[in-house]
Amino acid sequence: MITASLGAAPAHAAAPPSSTAAAGAMNGPVDPPLYDETADGGTVRVNVVTESRTDLVDAAEAGDTLQSFDTLPVITLKVGRSGLDELAAQPGVVSVTEDVPVPPSLDQSVPLIGGTKAAAAGMTGTGSAIAVLDTGVATGHPFLQDRVIAEACFSPADDEYSATSLCPDGTAAEEGPGTADSETGACATIDACSHGTHVAGIAAGNGTGIAGAPARGVAPGADIVAIQIFSKFTSEDFCGPGAAPCVLSFTSAQIAALEKVLQLRRSGTPVVAANLSLGSGRYTAACETDPRKLAIDDLFTSGVATVVASGNNGYGDAVSAPACISSAIAVGSTTDDDQLSSFGNRGTLLDVLAPGTGIVSSVPGDGYASKNGTSMAAPHVAGAFAILREAFPTKSVQELESLLESTGKTITYTGAGTPRIDIGAALDGTQPAPEPEPTAKPRPSVIVNNTDYAVPDPGTAQSPITVANIPGNAPKNLQVHVEATHEWRGELKISLADPNGKLYPLKTTSPTENGGTIDTTYTVDASASPANGTWTLQAQDTSSGATGTLKDWSLTFPTPFTKTGSFAIPDPGTVTSEITVSGFSGNAPSALQVYVDVTHEWRGDVKIDLVGPDGTSYPVKSTSGTENGGDIKATYSVDASTSPANGTWKLQVRDASDGATGTLNGWSLAFPSYENQTRYSVPDPGGLSSPVTVSGLTGAAPKKLRVYVDATHEWRGDLEIHLVDPNGKLYPVKPDSSTESGGTIQQIYTVDAGASPANGIWKLRVEDISQGATGTLNSWTLAF
Repeated sequence: MITASLGAAPAHAAAPPSSTAAAGAMNGPVDPPLYDETADGGTVRVNVVTESRTDLVDAAEAGDTLQSFDTLPVITLKVGRSGLDELAAQPGVVSVTEDVPVPPSLDQSVPLIGGTKAAAAGMTGTGSAIAVLDTGVATGHPFLQDRVIAEACFSPADDEYSATSLCPDGTAAEEGPGTADSETGACATIDACSHGTHVAGIAAGNGTGIAGAPARGVAPGADIVAIQIFSKFTSEDFCGPGAAPCVLSFTSAQIAALEKVLQLRRSGTPVVAANLSLGSGRYTAACETDPRKLAIDDLFTSGVATVVASGNNGYGDAVSAPACISSAIAVGSTTDDDQLSSFGNRGTLLDVLAPGTGIVSSVPGDGYASKNGTSMAAPHVAGAFAILREAFPTKSVQELESLLESTGKTITYTGAGTPRIDIGAALDGTQPAPEPEPTAKPRPSVIVNNTDYAVPDPGTAQSPITVANIPGNAPKNLQVHVEATHEWRGELKISLADPNGKLYPLKTTSPTENGGTIDTTYTVDASASPANGTWTLQAQDTSSGATGTLKDWSLTFPTPFTKTGSFAIPDPGTVTSEITVSGFSGNAPSALQVYVDVTHEWRGDVKIDLVGPDGTSYPVKSTSGTENGGDIKATYSVDASTSPANGTWKLQVRDASDGATGTLNGWSLAFPSYENQTRYSVPDPGGLSSPVTVSGLTGAAPKKLRVYVDATHEWRGDLEIHLVDPNGKLYPVKPDSSTESGGTIQQIYTVDAGASPANGIWKLRVEDISQGATGTLNSWTLAF
């Protein structure tokens, strides 16, 4: 019985891989301990990863080829010190690591994780296959009921390592029926070869009608792909004192098996998960240079989850390899009462937990036995993927993983908390919510792009802004704000290109401008150009010898809704002036800007109201006993959100008392809306802030401030969004969610920002709270 052995360090001249060793390897492609192993003239097995498959030809010249692969830029060599030096000097070599041999690492556990609830719902994993990459499988065991549909064996032999093949015909690789049967060939006489049969039974065993058998594995309807990846070792240098003979797996055998799973998947075998209950080393950070990552990445994108045991060293802040690979599903172990198993590795790299203590499952000889280890936890998760694939056939691996993580029971411990999977909860009403229908983006008045562009020396930098929802042509007074830095500003020529390519000059070159910052607003008569389309700012360095950066720029579309003229105000009485608004969707803003220009001999007599298209009256200015004669030239902020934006608006100016006369000289309506079109990648996990600067408004922000967000993410539920006011106050916009699947967010959210000033720098704060899915903030709009 294998207990707590997964991840035990192989006894060899080299230390097992670790996060420290990996960090040292960053100084060159060759892992430093390899030089120590070959210092006395000996040789070592290494896995060489290259940038492309064309680089493999040169890499192979450095040593003897032991294993090649069909699709991956990887080759396994036996090399000496000179071969290591040759590989280190080749520009196409990414990494050189030892081909380390590593060890293999249900009645109560299946109900605990919701397996019986899944069975009651008719979900058994039917239609999927689980690949068990292990010590082979007793293919004739009644618990597995002839559901092994494909077999292969990758079992290298190497005299220097005391390794011999466990493939039935004694070769290093064999495929076809019987090649992974642990009850035939050399494996039949080795107790450790029971490991793979035990793992397969946990994932997909079916005890129906079998006396003395556990009731079921996790996915009793799933098929099994059995792949033998272990070799027999007879030296205590590798097995440990008193432990020879033993079975260990070379990394190269694991890569070959993973590539075989990918081949099966691409040829139509419905593999949903590949289980690796093995590993070694101690990693506190993701091991992205591990040679197995390429194959695991390919499986992930092809719809196969690679489920890996975290290791049995009892590390509180680390896992073994290959569980440390970011695209793998790292699984830790719990007891049946949801306590962490003392032997299990854990920490922030752990993805999920599952039972791994005292697990009863199948063993060769048609028997059953209890085993412990994260080896036993991992196949619970592999089986869970088969159940969820049956329930959610169109969901991605990422979505299924997120379902398991978001619905599991969190087990907290020092430094972290990890969900113990609950398949029943994942099936219960937690199907990811569909992508919402997009809502219309508010019509912008100011659009900014604050992406930094280096200006070529000499050459031209171009930065785009796309305008939509503004009818007709651009205005005669289009405002273009530009911020740039340059070591010699006089070399810069700046132009604005309209959507049709027509150029409007903004800044010419000058022999007198020295180095510094350009922070200028230009006004352009762009009335000959369409408003909608992509506008481009062109910053041209006309002479070599000085460099610079286009920092940001913006377009401001002044309000087109203006009425001018001289309208006498009756004394007493009311004058009414109308403006027709079009081109908006929905209601008017809650901070509609109303500019009024009135002259009166006694301003205190003047009362002003705004009437919406629906007849709703909004007070703008009241009478006063203290205002004497003069001009009223003021902007008022009006909450007009109960009225439609489009239609005829009326300004009513009333003289409430006789004895003084006046005129309405003009008025206008502005719908302030600020858009940032800078595209940001959202850190995974992590956060970003995108700013807009608001100016020219009066008073406080509205109680119905609208925030339009355009973002794309592989799992929208990971995103938590806040609006940050100019004083740093946070307003929640969008919470994280366990049910939002991948897709696009194009939504308007309403925020009560009445406690914040309107003017200043506002920021949208977007945070990805969980690792494993990526996305972008495409743009956002703040509509007052």
